[in-house]
Amino acid sequence: MSTPAATQTPRSRWFKLVWIVPLILVGLFLIVLAARGIRALPAVQDFLHSYPGHSALPSWAPVGFPAWLGWQHFLSSFFMLFIIRTGWQVHTTKRAAAYWTRRNTGILKTKGQPVRIPLHLWFHLSMDSLWILNGVVFFVLIFVSGQWVRIVPTNWDVFPNAVSAGLQYASLNWPTEDGWVNYNALQLLTYFVTVFIASPLAILTGLRMVPGLAGRWKPFDRFYPVEVARKLHYPIFIYFTAFIVVHVTLVLATGALRNLNHMYGGSDQVNWLGFGIFAGSVVLMVGGWFAARPVLLASLAGLSGNVRR
Repeated sequence: MSTPAATQTPRSRWFKLVWIVPLILVGLFLIVLAARGIRALPAVQDFLHSYPGHSALPSWAPVGFPAWLGWQHFLSSFFMLFIIRTGWQVHTTKRAAAYWTRRNTGILKTKGQPVRIPLHLWFHLSMDSLWILNGVVFFVLIFVSGQWVRIVPTNWDVFPNAVSAGLQYASLNWPTEDGWVNYNALQLLTYFVTVFIASPLAILTGLRMVPGLAGRWKPFDRFYPVEVARKLHYPIFIYFTAFIVVHVTLVLATGALRNLNHMYGGSDQVNWLGFGIFAGSVVLMVGGWFAARPVLLASLAGLSGNVRR
């Protein structure tokens, strides 16, 4: 007798998802075979010679990474870990462990009444706020320091070079990495999309859905209804998750010690300093993950509001 969809357990749903893994592996294998076949064509080899995968930076572009960028990277990663976790909880949780109501309601009202927010949504919005604050500091510093030029296209040849870099990645004959001086064109475009398109969209769509702010958006309901925000917010969530998985994989696979030194050690040397700092950051993330239980969250939420089941 088949199990009704309504009574399927989370375990059975996860079991169905497991079948996606071999399909993905087969798809990746076919992509590699196709990319290698395409690279063997004389015209494609000429293209790769003309566009090796890097778009030249202006002569005044900064070299290397300042220490503040390492802190920014860690904080952004830390906040994003819990944003993704709580975002998934918001998407899947049917019954919250507890609810939070702000004491000083301010704008968080619906029809004059304080809004009750599930505890995991309160944590999601709190992490969002810290991530946005960190992002504002990041935006200011990259423009003050000139680091913006490393993640903003300044030449049209970035697009054919990005195609070249993508083909090299797909064929597993990866482009030469020298992120200390210049990202390859595909990295540059990906970081540009993440920082200047996906992040602002995540903020705008998230704000549109915050309980209690609906009244503030009424003048825009005709042009920007909440349904549109919901349809956009989830794909952006998937984009960030996929970006992080690919980003971490390539950092570890294309010279882990050097890449981690760039990101955390502020150095172009190949030693274990960056790896040690990275390992410490992972320990903090894992500790935070297990510490973020309803009991602790309720205590923190209770500092700014009332928490009840």
